[in-house]
Amino acid sequence: MTDTSASFTGTIPQYYDSCLGTGWFDAFALDLAQRLPAKPPGDILEIACGTGLLTRRLRERIDPSLRLVASDLSPAMLDYARGKLSDANGIEWREADAAGLPFRDGEFGAVVCGFGFMFVPDKNAAFSETRRVLKQDGILLFNVWDSIDENPHIKANAEVVEGLFPGDAEMRFRIPYEMYDPALLQGLLARADFGDVKIEKKAVTLDRVSARMIATGQIRGTPRSLLIEKRGMALDDVIEKVTAALTKLGGADPYRGVARALVVEARRR
Repeated sequence: MTDTSASFTGTIPQYYDSCLGTGWFDAFALDLAQRLPAKPPGDILEIACGTGLLTRRLRERIDPSLRLVASDLSPAMLDYARGKLSDANGIEWREADAAGLPFRDGEFGAVVCGFGFMFVPDKNAAFSETRRVLKQDGILLFNVWDSIDENPHIKANAEVVEGLFPGDAEMRFRIPYEMYDPALLQGLLARADFGDVKIEKKAVTLDRVSARMIATGQIRGTPRSLLIEKRGMALDDVIEKVTAALTKLGGADPYRGVARALVVEARRR
């Protein structure tokens, strides 16, 4: 699972978008976009745009005169987002590594990232690069997941999958839920010379989707599906087990629960 850029292939972006997007990602995208001024101090760069959920919200939010560059490390995700948002004007799509951004110093007035920094191996480099491409007093706005214990639907999925493959280190994938400590976030931003840091907890109610839809997104909408198939287990069998665990936790249809994240805003000094 280390090479996610090569793993988000085939139907994975579609399941990610239709299942997890409907479940909770779009609600967090709307929240993040609304925190950005309609006229930030310059053009906007989105890092790790994925399937374009936040991209659409940003384009709707910001002034039409401002340029929006949506970037991602995964060509498959970019292709999916570009196709999905083919009706949206004013979006420039770029393949880019957050730890080595292909943009000029001070090129943007704002950098926005929805649930992406958790996956960058060199986080110090990512925040340093983000600061470099921002103008003076430019805005950094991003969110990260709260701990796995604060997201029961994620914990239930993890326990099912890890239980099916005991001792398999690749199947213990908890990287997305390890940036929840405000002190860690403050330290990363301080080392990159960001100031005016604000960290806020955000909760989104899950009640518009079924347990099966969430389970399908968690398995078929992530690179974990490739690992499961590689080990010879049918994805539908795993989805059935995850669905049962989620149903016990929050009901079948609709599933009711809460997704929790941290929202971070900072300024380039």
